[in-house]
Amino acid sequence: MKYSDLAEKNSAELQAMLKEKKTELFTLKIKQKMMQLQNTSELKTAKKDIAKINTAMTAVAN
Repeated sequence: MKYSDLAEKNSAELQAMLKEKKTELFTLKIKQKMMQLQNTSELKTAKKDIAKINTAMTAVAN
């Protein structure tokens, strides 16, 4: 996910994407605790995507 793609979206779309990414992060954390997660780098990318969405939301609000 690139920031330039997020900058074009409106607030409602960003909120929906944020909710989706947070649930994805939650399920990844659960899988990691249960030793079912094969690729642990998915956690890092999910966290980065959440940060990018939050940054885009701040830019849209201003």
